[in-house]
Amino acid sequence: MKKLCLLVFLIFFTSLSFPKYGSASGSLQDLIDSAEDGAIIKLEDQTYEGNITINKKIEIIGSNKTVIKGDGTSNVVSIRAPGVVIRNLTVMNSSMDRNSSEEYAAVKIYSDGNLLDHIKISRSFHGIYLSQAHGNVVQNSEITGLGKGEIANQGNGLHVYYANSNLLKNNKITGTRDGMFFDYANDNTISDNEISHTRYGLHYMYSDHNRFKNNIFFFNTGGAAVMHSNGLSLSNNQFIFNYGHRSFGILLLSANKIEIENNTFFLNQRGLYIDQSTSSSIRKNRIIKNQIGIELWASSNDQVFSANQIHENTIPAVSLGGQGQNSWSENGVGNDWGRTLPSLDLNGNGIGDKPIRYQSSFHQLIEDHELTYLFLKSPAIAVYEKTYALLKKNKTMFEDTYPLVRRGGDSIPLVWLLIGAAASLTILLKGRQWLCITFGKNGRKT
Repeated sequence: MKKLCLLVFLIFFTSLSFPKYGSASGSLQDLIDSAEDGAIIKLEDQTYEGNITINKKIEIIGSNKTVIKGDGTSNVVSIRAPGVVIRNLTVMNSSMDRNSSEEYAAVKIYSDGNLLDHIKISRSFHGIYLSQAHGNVVQNSEITGLGKGEIANQGNGLHVYYANSNLLKNNKITGTRDGMFFDYANDNTISDNEISHTRYGLHYMYSDHNRFKNNIFFFNTGGAAVMHSNGLSLSNNQFIFNYGHRSFGILLLSANKIEIENNTFFLNQRGLYIDQSTSSSIRKNRIIKNQIGIELWASSNDQVFSANQIHENTIPAVSLGGQGQNSWSENGVGNDWGRTLPSLDLNGNGIGDKPIRYQSSFHQLIEDHELTYLFLKSPAIAVYEKTYALLKKNKTMFEDTYPLVRRGGDSIPLVWLLIGAAASLTILLKGRQWLCITFGKNGRKT
């Protein structure tokens, strides 16, 4: 009798203390419906039929060959309970109906505190859609769209709608309409993601106080479009070869108090494009080899540019629509303009001895002919600039009062100026003597 009681007690204790594991070889929806709250379902190396709805706190674990395939009529996976965990599987084949108010996705999350980890997504309208869902984590996942030829017929890789305080980390998105789309979404953290071959790598609307760091945006039509939003931080991101008609690394449109620091803008049509925006801080960025480094419209004011490297752009910066009230230095620290606008630094303090004033007529050409962007590399642009310079019709695009001079970089250090001057003087003094030795005083060679 005592042994029987002990056995009953052990069975009861085990059922209370540990989650239940289930091996899933039947209908996935049936397994979810029959599972207890807190259960762990291990999926096998097979394809399971969607569409499924998860309405309880469970964990689903797959393998490299586990697939959940939708029937093409709805979301493949709908998460409606909080605290759900899904790991290590592939989700595919949501509805592609772009006219539905449902906004279909491979995985659609309607609840808080969920985790998606190592999920692969393909053949779906949206990849992962967070709808009024807060405190979720999406990480280590791959979302593959239909490619650029089908951009208009599909949704976004990660779509965040009225969703706050989420973490989106270490994901790879390619070939979707927009890589990430934020709409009325605040206080999210987006880090270490790789986004390529989309329309906009990041598309951002009416969302405040989000943090973007260590992301890579490359081969998109536009890197990041930030619109009607405030208080964002973008740091240590890379915007590389975002190219096409009217393309950019970052667009700020009606965006205010944005911090852009330690980012790289390389080989974009425009590094930064700023319009109708105020009070942003652009510091310590590398803006290199773009066609236009910075395009700044007069409707934008109180931007501060400081400690940036702005090197080897076809046009370093252009102001359009007139001159706004912006600052090109802060607390005695301007920007490093490289060989494009070299500075003398005779006292070696790292600050140019005179302000840099960049003048150009290029703004007028852009305002009159939008297609000018297509011909920035044409020799005709250089001829146009030089002609207007001779006619004294150029206008000041910016003035950097404290331009930075890199030691050992593109500047002309004092030591080299002294060596050059000494060499020139030596040649002048010795030239006559050398000529006399070689040709004689009467000019005949001896």
